[in-house]
Amino acid sequence: MDSLNQNQELFVQPPKPPKKKKSWLKRFGYFFVFLLVFLMAFSSQAPKSNEAGESWLDRIPIIGQIKHLVESADKQLKGEDRDRINILLLGMGGKQHDGGYLTDTIMLVSLEPSTKKVAMLSIPRDLTVPIEGLGWRKINNINAFAEVENRDSGGLAVSQAISDILELPIDYYFRVDFEGFINIINELGGIKINVKNALEDPLYPIMGAEDAEPYESRFEHLYIPAGWQEMDGELALKYARSRHAYGGEGSDFARAKRQQKILEAVKDKLLSKYIIFKPLMIKNIINQVQEHVSTNLQIWEIVKAWDMFKDISGSNIINKVLDNSPSGLLVDMITSDGAYILTPRSGDFAEIQYLVHNIFSDAPQKYQAQVKVEKASVEIRNGTWINGLASQTSMDLEKYGFNIIRVGNSSRQNFQKSVIYDLTYGEKIDSLTVLKEKTNANVSFDLPEWLIEDISKDVAEEEKPEKPDFILILGQNADATQSGVQNIEQ
Repeated sequence: MDSLNQNQELFVQPPKPPKKKKSWLKRFGYFFVFLLVFLMAFSSQAPKSNEAGESWLDRIPIIGQIKHLVESADKQLKGEDRDRINILLLGMGGKQHDGGYLTDTIMLVSLEPSTKKVAMLSIPRDLTVPIEGLGWRKINNINAFAEVENRDSGGLAVSQAISDILELPIDYYFRVDFEGFINIINELGGIKINVKNALEDPLYPIMGAEDAEPYESRFEHLYIPAGWQEMDGELALKYARSRHAYGGEGSDFARAKRQQKILEAVKDKLLSKYIIFKPLMIKNIINQVQEHVSTNLQIWEIVKAWDMFKDISGSNIINKVLDNSPSGLLVDMITSDGAYILTPRSGDFAEIQYLVHNIFSDAPQKYQAQVKVEKASVEIRNGTWINGLASQTSMDLEKYGFNIIRVGNSSRQNFQKSVIYDLTYGEKIDSLTVLKEKTNANVSFDLPEWLIEDISKDVAEEEKPEKPDFILILGQNADATQSGVQNIEQ
């Protein structure tokens, strides 16, 4: 990402003799004027061109906006006082689609100003949550229900619902429909995505052909090869929405990871230097935003957030997806009327709240390096009756670099002290040392017969069971040491 200083060199006149203080406007120079106009693209307050041909630039009250921004320079963003700014990103079909107000994409983006870190958490649309007056419904319905009651209230309604279940304030929201998504990416000249796994979807729905006959004509065979791919808006949307791909890419959880990749690619393109020289592109993006985007972000808030996080690197971005994997926090269910839903594995949202509230906590790099070199994997089983203990331990140990391949309950739940069963027989001694230190567990190299029987039953239910390096059975002492793992030393 280009730094602000590099961009200033293109626009600012040779410096005058230094003064003790400079005004905020002079420090930014002409670059600030451009930045203001550019950031109008993200605000619902962006002005439109009129039919008489008046220039869009002429219609921007630039002097008043600059004055307002200068006065707002010392204001804090919502959440800045608690060192966490939470922004909800929503994607929906829009007016031209059936169920156009159902949110196809739900992503919580959290910014940590003190460390310049960003965390992205994708929430699956099939997750069921309580909705006031309606009982438990899929989370993607909330926006649609709110829009029926009051137009443009969906973003706020979803924010409030997610805030309630996560017990976390949601400061801002940003909602875009499919058409706006496509057009904005096309205006940017496309994006580049590193496709990790080839995506082949034989049943990708063709827009506008939902009722076409014969039935087969409603779909196209979508194929995107692995490797770096140039994508226009249409292809990027297909990559983000595909749900019927072969293999692992066919899940909603893989789709969530692809959406996070697209978001990062759009961010890189928006902040690239060449955009500065494209005023027509900026105008067109503003027009698209006006028609297809809803947000409660004010211009000065976007300016400040951009200045705080403009230089963020990929290593400072944390990517998480709520899923139903063996170590995930969700489980599949079928309702009485045959609908597929996802529910929290623990029966409540406590485990998910723990993940969200501790998403920025990290382990010392020296421990991460030891574990990652050996690529150690762990299966965690709860040997107590303490609800959620295995999941919390799993999330904490992941921060040390352990690959958690399975989380569940032990058939025996009377363990007083945690035990590590080392299936490598000492080959990954550095990882074993870290695991023992952080869990205060005993170490054994022999599996008891009852555990062998439990493992045999469990792996029989998995299509491709993976053998762990260590099996950790948590005892009562794990609850006492949990705070030590949670409050990781820096």
